[in-house]
Amino acid sequence: AQQGRVREKVYGKQKIYFADQEQLPAASDAELRGLDGEIAARSAQLQALQQSCRHMEAELKDLNSSMTTPEIAREIEALRKDCASYTEKLERIKSATNHVTPEEKEKVCREQELYRREWRRRKRMATELLDAILEGYPKSKKQFFEEVGIETDEDHGVVLPATV
Repeated sequence: AQQGRVREKVYGKQKIYFADQEQLPAASDAELRGLDGEIAARSAQLQALQQSCRHMEAELKDLNSSMTTPEIAREIEALRKDCASYTEKLERIKSATNHVTPEEKEKVCREQELYRREWRRRKRMATELLDAILEGYPKSKKQFFEEVGIETDEDHGVVLPATV
């Protein structure tokens, strides 16, 4: 700093040293335009390289996430075995002689609907009867059910089947 090659600035207790730019040769306008053009060219080149890098990284990620040739071969073999077992199962089903006729199926569906309707009707009657009893009962519904020994469908997780 004393020789004049470096300048010094004081900010409170701190001192900052930097090169004295007055000793450097001044660039002409032509040189500055040339440097600006070079900066622009390098920036464009940098953008192109970054885009290429992103494209290659995406391609690498895609390739890393895809299956290798041996993995694909094992997968194809497993699928062929599954297909063969399903084909064999289908043939067994087709060759079975104990098929259910549409008439039998319709009969079973009608019976199921009848039983479901009866179940719903009886449950409603029982619920109405219990509600009438509980109107004059001093304790809670749960306590009444425990004293009498009533078990509900809900206690056992039973759900009324839906309509077919």
